[in-house]
Amino acid sequence: MKNIRAEPIYLSPPHLGGTEADYVGEAFRDNWIAPVGPHIKSFEEEMAAYCGIKRAVALSSGTAAIHLALHVLGIGKGDRVYCSTLTFVASANPILYQQAEPVFIDSDSKTWNMSPEVLERALKFDAARGKLPKACIVVNLYGQSADMKPIIQLCRKYGVYIIEDAAESLGAVYQSSFSGTLGDIGVFSFNGNKIITTSGGGMLVTERTDWADQAVYLATQAKEAAEHYEHTQYGYNYRMSNISAGIGRGQLRVLNRRVNEKRTVYQRYAESGLPFSYMPEASYGKATRWLTAALLPENVLPVPFIQKLRGERIEARRVWKPLHMQPLFKHADSFLHESSIAEKLFHRGICLPSGTAMTASIQQEVISIMEEYFQQSNPQEAVVF
Repeated sequence: MKNIRAEPIYLSPPHLGGTEADYVGEAFRDNWIAPVGPHIKSFEEEMAAYCGIKRAVALSSGTAAIHLALHVLGIGKGDRVYCSTLTFVASANPILYQQAEPVFIDSDSKTWNMSPEVLERALKFDAARGKLPKACIVVNLYGQSADMKPIIQLCRKYGVYIIEDAAESLGAVYQSSFSGTLGDIGVFSFNGNKIITTSGGGMLVTERTDWADQAVYLATQAKEAAEHYEHTQYGYNYRMSNISAGIGRGQLRVLNRRVNEKRTVYQRYAESGLPFSYMPEASYGKATRWLTAALLPENVLPVPFIQKLRGERIEARRVWKPLHMQPLFKHADSFLHESSIAEKLFHRGICLPSGTAMTASIQQEVISIMEEYFQQSNPQEAVVF
């Protein structure tokens, strides 16, 4: 009888750097275990310095950061907001929070991110009928920046704000700038599966001090400056805790190392000879390879492949189901290529175990199990668009 491995291999588990407990211990020693505390300010300053941007606001999640970004940009009921369609639902849910209308934009086969070609078509179409969006949420998928230069040019031409959803791409580079710093407002996530984590948390970054101040105000229940609790508008309980920020400070110290480790994991897969077609790395920058994402051969279906790995206690997942295909957004507008790239990626795409603590020998076990599966299924050539 075949032995099943004792410890599961997860897709992207947390990986501590060794100093997180020092920061958290400091908070306990100084009794800063309330939601507020000095680690929050320090984490914000350190993130802003790392990214080369003026302001950073530490929040409870990346979703909260997108929500506040829409809020400070004045997005409200009936406003149209463009959003990448190949992404997790959290990228678009805040549009609904604001009672605005999501509009989904297809992917580019060269980057898997928002297609500038489709974006241009959408903007021309909506401009002609007087229904331009107020903002565009550009998602940087699986650790790679979208092609921001043409996207920025288009959005500036039509007067559309850009929210850069860099939840999956902290540490990635576009030309000479970090992902998340190119739009009007950038968003990061520190969820447990991200390249660095605060257990749960997020960050809003911007060059605009007034927007950052407004985000802080809204994230702390919109409290006015008074000796009593005074409120002129509703707010949210969206601030990151001091304990979480302490974890984040420790994690930030190893971010560059984690980027290199993620890329090494990808390289091992790429050199293994497995019949995948991997997510391309665009020539304009450096991807983190947060998750190694790939396309399966034509005659290999994602669900049986995932189930095979699950039986070996190895986690793999399909790429995101495009939001224009989700029942939640069945009434939303979308702009797609004649044959949707996002839909093709969903039908063939897979995310492989990409943990930075995964050793070369453990990764080889994963590769060997996949090789065995492919030998049995006699795969055709990998899919290439």
